[in-house]
Amino acid sequence: MTLSGCHSVGDKAASLSIIYGATTFLSLLLLIGCCLIVRRRKPWFILLFSCVLIVNVGYTLLSVSNSLGTALLANRISYLGSVFLPLSMLMIILDVTNTRCKRYLTVALFSLSIIIFLIAASPGILPIYYRKVSFKIVNGVSTLVKTYGPLHKLYLFYLIGYFVSMITVIVRASVQKTVYATSHAVILAIAVFVNIGVWLIEQLSSFNFEMLSISYIISEMFLLGVHLVMNENQRLREIASQKNESAHKKIPSEASPQEDSVSNEAKECFVRGLKTLTPTEKAIYGAYIIGTPTKQIMEDLNIKENTLKFHNKNLYGKLGVSSRKQLLEIYRSITSDNG
Repeated sequence: MTLSGCHSVGDKAASLSIIYGATTFLSLLLLIGCCLIVRRRKPWFILLFSCVLIVNVGYTLLSVSNSLGTALLANRISYLGSVFLPLSMLMIILDVTNTRCKRYLTVALFSLSIIIFLIAASPGILPIYYRKVSFKIVNGVSTLVKTYGPLHKLYLFYLIGYFVSMITVIVRASVQKTVYATSHAVILAIAVFVNIGVWLIEQLSSFNFEMLSISYIISEMFLLGVHLVMNENQRLREIASQKNESAHKKIPSEASPQEDSVSNEAKECFVRGLKTLTPTEKAIYGAYIIGTPTKQIMEDLNIKENTLKFHNKNLYGKLGVSSRKQLLEIYRSITSDNG
């Protein structure tokens, strides 16, 4: 891409190197910030931010390469980040949308990423990804002149597969309401579509500048923002739940031991709420009634802890309770009245 038609060739090369260097430095700062902000069991965030840094390091090295060997090394470095980046994005989207992923599937995807990287890193060793590759300086910018090999399309299918998977997860989560807010789903979709759009532009155009180096940074900021907002919302809900439980515990002490501590209004609200439960909420309600442990409920319904919390919020809201304990208390009171 010609950044400025009035500058000399050397200025163009220097400008590109400076831009890539700036994106690399920004990626490093974001990785450090991610490590400080996302502290609890979020390895996929660390991997995502590391991948973006690695990609930009590769682009920077390629822009200043002066030989085929150095350019191929830079190309392998950029592919190392590019191959594992969509994997980390998908895993973050699964986590943010409270979508459960089997461990064996995670292992399979990680193994696939390693295979794709080895194929993409083969130029200069095997003629399977690039049939021929040479080094050239175009308009003062170092670049690789490539003739694609028989396995080059694998990377194309690899990326398309991840893009489709991400959109599918977001749409499914939005329909099943396992994501806390529609706005969160929209932000996630925007992050994915930004990368798809930039990638398509690069495929259809002859730009010298890798715009993905910037779109990746935008995407990770989107994902981190959604993560922080959801964590804050969950913290506020937990505080509200604790306050409700504390207020409820005071009720029995104020009532006479012979009196039913559950009001008729609470019972009526509870009964009305039962009629509005979704199939999943009914399953969770039934499990609570028979005393099924939380871990067993998650296994039976194949959901994660955050998903169960999400359904609990809706379930408790419909029944007019603030906890599992209060739910059982009202259920026993109603059963006692009827029996």
